Amino acid sequence: MPQFTKLAIKSSFIKLLNEKPLSKITVKDIVEDCQINRNSFYYHFQDIPSLLEEIVTEQAKSIIDRYPMIDSLEECLDVALRFAMENKRAVQHIYNSVNRDILERYMFDVCHYLVKTYLNNTLKENNIADSDREVIESYYRCLFIGFILDWLKNGMTGDIIDKFHRVCKLRQGSLELMLSRCDKK
Repeated sequence: MPQFTKLAIKSSFIKLLNEKPLSKITVKDIVEDCQINRNSFYYHFQDIPSLLEEIVTEQAKSIIDRYPMIDSLEECLDVALRFAMENKRAVQHIYNSVNRDILERYMFDVCHYLVKTYLNNTLKENNIADSDREVIESYYRCLFIGFILDWLKNGMTGDIIDKFHRVCKLRQGSLELMLSRCDKK
């Protein structure tokens, strides 16, 4: 029963977050929505930020578990944005809250994992210096995070997926060019 209650709390919170800003959601709103008592909430979570932290952490872990291989940069972004696209209002409410750091940490962790996984797959045959590999990884991670932050800052308007796919098409061949300039091990 405790797992069911915990899932109900998370589900109610996400539902409410899709309806109104984070600052307007109270523990009372959550327990009323999932029809539990207040003590049940506090049995599972210290407060609303700890609930948010757990949901975001689980989302990141879920992505990591589901995607041991990434074949393209486009796939990296598609995976990173799936939850955001399905819960735009909730993500926008988190982004515009005092708990924005939780969302940003999630983005950094997920982008780091996805880019590293993609590059490990893509560069496994290349014998480049570790320092160059780190620079390339940092470049792509910052590219992703920059795109996502710009999209969030602009109210999640426009099709970020199409825009990023277009950028990937325009920069086609740049990774190979970077690799040709890398120091070898």
